[in-house]
Amino acid sequence: MKTKPAPRAWQRMLSGRRLDILNPSPLDVEIEDIAHGLARVARWNGQTHGGMIFSVAQHSVLVAEIFDRLDPAAPARWRLHALLHDAPEYVIGDMISPFKAALGTVYSDVEERLARAILQRFSLNPDPPAALTRLTKKADRISAFYEATLYAGFETDEAKRLFGAPEVDSRFLEDLLLPMGSEEAQALFLQRFQVLENAL
Repeated sequence: MKTKPAPRAWQRMLSGRRLDILNPSPLDVEIEDIAHGLARVARWNGQTHGGMIFSVAQHSVLVAEIFDRLDPAAPARWRLHALLHDAPEYVIGDMISPFKAALGTVYSDVEERLARAILQRFSLNPDPPAALTRLTKKADRISAFYEATLYAGFETDEAKRLFGAPEVDSRFLEDLLLPMGSEEAQALFLQRFQVLENAL
């Protein structure tokens, strides 16, 4: 009796890399693939107002900018970590929190393995210090508040209950809060990455 072959667990990237999703290698991670993928993944499952999605690439740059404003003295390594906080989503998409909870460890295990490979690829600590994790989460929540109220149909009070009141004024973030096309978001992400990599 023939045994059924194992299902394919890798994805071919436009760079030509074959990334094994279940056992990812840092050697198969390319920043161009990350930027390309994130610029084409919609936040909020695409449930947003307007003719363009709010992409994960744009969200990542927004979080990096908020992170800088929360701690202007943060080292470049921490700021790069903030930019890449959602990088695994270039492979697995942007799952909304309720769906992540429903999937449980199946999703979180895959996401964590991808995150570790990505961070190792760019010589970042795959086990970041607690202070960095807290600051990144705070910046992420501020970004989520503005995205939720501007585009995802949340009332202000509801967003405050879910994400907290934002500690960074939206006037400092106006350009990054305007939805942009995928190519523009991809270029912006790569530009931010290059600035931070040069600063290392």
